[in-house]
Amino acid sequence: MSGIVIIDYGMGNLRSVQKAFEQVGCDAVVTADPDLAARADKLVLPGVGAFRDCMRNLEDGGFVEPIRAHIASGRPFLGICVGMQLLMSDSVEFGLSRGLDIIPGHVLRFPDGMEVDGERLKVPHMGWNRLHIQRPCPLFKGIDDGVHVYFVHSYYEQPDDPATVAATSDYGIEFCAAVWRDNVMATQFHPEKSQAMGLQMLRNFGGL
Repeated sequence: MSGIVIIDYGMGNLRSVQKAFEQVGCDAVVTADPDLAARADKLVLPGVGAFRDCMRNLEDGGFVEPIRAHIASGRPFLGICVGMQLLMSDSVEFGLSRGLDIIPGHVLRFPDGMEVDGERLKVPHMGWNRLHIQRPCPLFKGIDDGVHVYFVHSYYEQPDDPATVAATSDYGIEFCAAVWRDNVMATQFHPEKSQAMGLQMLRNFGGL
């Protein structure tokens, strides 16, 4: 097997994720080869862009079955941003699109007209927000409740099973900021852009 493998399916700032792992002493390779992904000890699915395009690229790149097999084997898996959304059953972005359905649930758009203290909130939600840890996910070892992490998104996850929600945040509404089930962990925020606390999360993942 081959350490930490970051899936390159044409939809993510892969080098920044790789550099963040390297910064905490973890070797990580970026690959567009599904066979290499299938041999990974730990698999990372980042992502930016539209859900439907990301899902299509995963399918076209031959990554869907390696992802499913990796997760079924019990090896650690980390999704980041759209990489978390793809774990859900479907998304309403640009019409209903099917996801991997690994964690049953839906990806929804932030409501229009959200306000805080009379101020209209912009969508996409972009910037630093407080993380409310709900469950002791291995990713959060050494992380204090209430730390700030970095988000860039217009859509959020709504898992069918509330027990899979590992952390929440607030932006007009309370929303799921991280999920955790067995060996599957995923964050809507970007650990690689969340400074010391985000790097600690990646260090935790690398140590699993």
